[in-house]
Amino acid sequence: MLAPIEGRAIMSDTFVSPPEMDTRIWSRLPVELLEYIICFLPLKNIFDLRSTCKRFKDLVFDPSFISKYYSRSPSSQSPFCSFLLLSHPHSNNQFLLYDSIVGTWRKLSLSLNPCIPGSSLLSTSNGLLCFYLPYSSSFLISNLLCRSSRVVEFPKLPFSFQLLTLISTQSGFKIFIISSGSSSSCAYLYDSNTQSWRRFDGFGQILSDGYSQPGVCRNDCLYFTTPEPFSVVCFDLESGKWRTPATEMPRDLTFVRLVCDGEGKLYMIGGIGRNGISKSIKLWEPGNGGENWVEVETLPDMIYRKFASICYHNYEHIYCFWHQGLICIACFTWPEILYYRVARRTWHWLSKSPSLPEKWSCGFKWFSFVPQLCASV
Repeated sequence: MLAPIEGRAIMSDTFVSPPEMDTRIWSRLPVELLEYIICFLPLKNIFDLRSTCKRFKDLVFDPSFISKYYSRSPSSQSPFCSFLLLSHPHSNNQFLLYDSIVGTWRKLSLSLNPCIPGSSLLSTSNGLLCFYLPYSSSFLISNLLCRSSRVVEFPKLPFSFQLLTLISTQSGFKIFIISSGSSSSCAYLYDSNTQSWRRFDGFGQILSDGYSQPGVCRNDCLYFTTPEPFSVVCFDLESGKWRTPATEMPRDLTFVRLVCDGEGKLYMIGGIGRNGISKSIKLWEPGNGGENWVEVETLPDMIYRKFASICYHNYEHIYCFWHQGLICIACFTWPEILYYRVARRTWHWLSKSPSLPEKWSCGFKWFSFVPQLCASV
């Protein structure tokens, strides 16, 4: 047997921890180098750092840092940060944020700066927010992350409208509006590339006056559901033409909503019942090449009972939207939100924010807010 050679280290299973780094080194690092190092941390750890100092607290909203993060992993499909945003008429544009990546309410509020009296948030799309400015007869499109914005004047004066949909594109944005006047109703489409409005008549034959559900964007078309008899119609954003897909609708519908997953797949949420009273809520997806709707899920009975007690069969108060793998179902009269996690096929309630004032009632409006540097105004 050979004896170990004197003076040579012998392998051991004992783990020796490396010496701790001198904390003074961190304080001397240039800010750019420190941010570059942090870019390699998982998102959860980056958010955990926000409680350590003011600089880290503001880091997730710093365009320079987010640019570094995306340049490190440009192929990553996960957003740097993702929020469910809650607005209310009494909030004075101070929006509550639920962090859907970490799964917690954030102790910060998002606000329009400077605050514009009378303004209200109408729509969001890929990091862009659209505000209604009644006192200046215009809309404000804002990317709060980049601190950039654009004012869009009304297409005419006086001007009244019943619904608005904001559509973010690779080179800018579009605004779709259905306007109702004393003599006629029409649709208007604004394109940020041409900085002009286009008018389209004849929508009144498809969507009735008072229709308030925003359109769902899919493949350069906006999809809507009509009032009874329920059907799906779409508006081509390029040609300005309406069409009705030949899709057979489920029977015994009491209300219908649409969402799109951002990759071109539509989902339909609706109530099933008789005489205008829902007995259950179901989720469908297109089947057989779009010829009909195939049932995917039914809302569990216990959850449905709570939801029915919230909306009291006032289905016009119900609205739905897609948010990062979640199908969200909300009601204007309730501060909580019901969501379906598509990947896990599970239903959940998101409880109201601890920061929500007790005096607030009705008028709760939820939005998907995923900040993006590339969202251009």
